[in-house]
Amino acid sequence: MAREALTGSRIRERRVMAGMKQADLARLAGISPSYLNLIEHNRRRIGGKLLLNIAGALGVEAQALTDGAEAALIATLREAADAAGLSGDEVTRADEFAGRFPGWADVLAGTAKRATALEQTVEALNDRLAHDPHLAASMHELLSTAAAIRSTAAILAENEALQPEWRNRFHANIDEDSRRLSNSAEAIVAYLDADAQAADAASSPQEEVELYLSAQEFSFAALEQGVDNTALIDAMVQDAPQLTSQASKYIAAMVLRQVDDDAKVLTLPDLRIAIAQVGTDPLMLANHLRCPLACLLRRMAALPELGAGLVVCDRSGTVIFRKSVEGFTVPRHGACCPLWPLFAALGQPGSVTHARITQPGRADAPFDGFAAAENIANTGYNMAPLRQAVMLLLPAEAGVGPAVPVGSTCRVCPQEHCRARRAPSVMSGGI
Repeated sequence: MAREALTGSRIRERRVMAGMKQADLARLAGISPSYLNLIEHNRRRIGGKLLLNIAGALGVEAQALTDGAEAALIATLREAADAAGLSGDEVTRADEFAGRFPGWADVLAGTAKRATALEQTVEALNDRLAHDPHLAASMHELLSTAAAIRSTAAILAENEALQPEWRNRFHANIDEDSRRLSNSAEAIVAYLDADAQAADAASSPQEEVELYLSAQEFSFAALEQGVDNTALIDAMVQDAPQLTSQASKYIAAMVLRQVDDDAKVLTLPDLRIAIAQVGTDPLMLANHLRCPLACLLRRMAALPELGAGLVVCDRSGTVIFRKSVEGFTVPRHGACCPLWPLFAALGQPGSVTHARITQPGRADAPFDGFAAAENIANTGYNMAPLRQAVMLLLPAEAGVGPAVPVGSTCRVCPQEHCRARRAPSVMSGGI
């Protein structure tokens, strides 16, 4: 049912929510109850002065009756329906549901968003538990101490004839180990609480840089002027409150210099003009603009209207840059899934790879992954070129073409017979 055809349903729901009888609303609007009944059942179109009268009687804006729920709410409901495996007919009725029951629609959409956020949190914590070196060392210390206490206690419980001297030694060991266990547990709690209480805090230089770039929305208009911005970049890095360490300032400066170099090759206004002419296909854009594909992918990721993600890795397969996009998880620790187009491009320099991919468990949101590799340093004798690969993630329309299921890391790859999954020691060092 078209959105504008649901005006009557919205009037009925608003009237019921206000506790108003149909006859009372009809009287205030200057029409008969029977005609209002036809309107509320979407059998009569409504507009003009009558719509304004009804909106005034209900105490709402007329647009709230004609437009209904926002597009974002409708999209969230459809994503929730897709995730629940509802049929196509039910998915198409999300607009009608939002129009007739706006309160319940908000509740359902909010619940779906919270479920998605919790799923992302679980994935991040799982990745962190598996690869965070500080947390892994703390857990090892905790378990080792608990095992020592258990062993000592077993000796005391099973040997009643121990001499007092040895019994006192074991008691002293238990006392010392229990203190160590308590300190280890407190250290882990403090470490985790620090992250929960300071969402803006970063535990590594890379995370500081990501916080800085996110705060700027990955957009730097000052670097789009095509002039020498060396001094400006240094000032931007020094003035950034998120960058507290010298390492993070160095990494951020490298990122900004890359943005500056890319802007000299292709400005965002020129890119927008080209997209309006030929569309968003990166290969067509690169040929149209005569621009290196890796540079073009980075430039496209800087356009906020595309809602795109970006992942860059070095020759070892280590992710050195990430611009997150909702629906696709890039791990902070450990090896990424080798099925990403990013790594296919890294292994085939000069080629352009493309695949429609999705990560199961994230409402199966499909993405078009475009990737290309580029050399970033001149080649010398007996020396392999330094190379990095760039992957652009463009949200794709659901249900249009098949999507290859991929994981976020090699450990959670959905491909049961993936060779990389059976040999994680080989893949962990890179592709």
